[in-house]
Amino acid sequence: MKVFVTGATGVLGRRVVPLLTAAGHTVTAVGRTPEKRAALERAGATAADVYLFDAAAVRAAVAGHDAVVNLATRIPPSSRAAFPGAWKENDRIRREVSAHLADAILAAGGGRLVQESFAPMYADGAAAWLDESAPLNPAPHTRSTLDAERAAARVTDGGGTGVALRFSFFYGPDGAFAEDFIKAVRRGLAPSFGAADRYFSSIHHDDAASAVVAALDLPAGVYNVTDDEPLTRRQFFDALADALGVAPPRFLPAWLARVMGSVGELLTRSQRMSNAKLRAASPWAPRYPSAREGWRAAVADS
Repeated sequence: MKVFVTGATGVLGRRVVPLLTAAGHTVTAVGRTPEKRAALERAGATAADVYLFDAAAVRAAVAGHDAVVNLATRIPPSSRAAFPGAWKENDRIRREVSAHLADAILAAGGGRLVQESFAPMYADGAAAWLDESAPLNPAPHTRSTLDAERAAARVTDGGGTGVALRFSFFYGPDGAFAEDFIKAVRRGLAPSFGAADRYFSSIHHDDAASAVVAALDLPAGVYNVTDDEPLTRRQFFDALADALGVAPPRFLPAWLARVMGSVGELLTRSQRMSNAKLRAASPWAPRYPSAREGWRAAVADS
């Protein structure tokens, strides 16, 4: 299969590209700088320099490909996530780039769009399992994710196959947020705004990447990508502390969530997500069934 990949040099993309080439796919991957394009070529892809906000350029680049994997994002660092305007560029990518890619696929006569989405849009579910039909309650900074999902649905409606992957919270050895978690837990703090007994669903970077590859064969629709055993926040951060060989961390005071506004509110929700739909529709299974195993691997690799 000929696959066009955006966001190919991010934490997820730089895992997805070599997995795709190893599986025998012919990959064209977008890189913004000469250094990033050189890295993509070393991974076995054909590197492309495409301005993704230019609809005509996107249409020309996508032509001739069987599938598009859109992993393009611009997530602000945690230190700026609550600032006004911090998510503006990410919102633009979710809305405009996803729409351009869907238009390009439909203009070519149909194909497949695998669109990165965000599972923590779900409303607070307490201890209930949350599947893809659970109520959504996106925070202001996550509403554009629904625009990206609509782009995938539009591909399906136009005769192609649109797949939206709702990823739970990423962690791994080389992600900025995971690095923040590790630094905080080493200092004895759990960087979490939710109560310790509420659920925090997560997925290791490597397992997220293998789900993207599996999505090339999925039926159209929306799928949660999360591990098998969601942990409570206490279990999640204790697992990291155990992997680091430090004492269990103490949790931040609840009032800090209010200071963080809607970003803080989203991070207090209890979200026990289910991956049953994805596992039933594909051979995908997480290498790390929970963050207990995943954190041990991430710390060993960091």
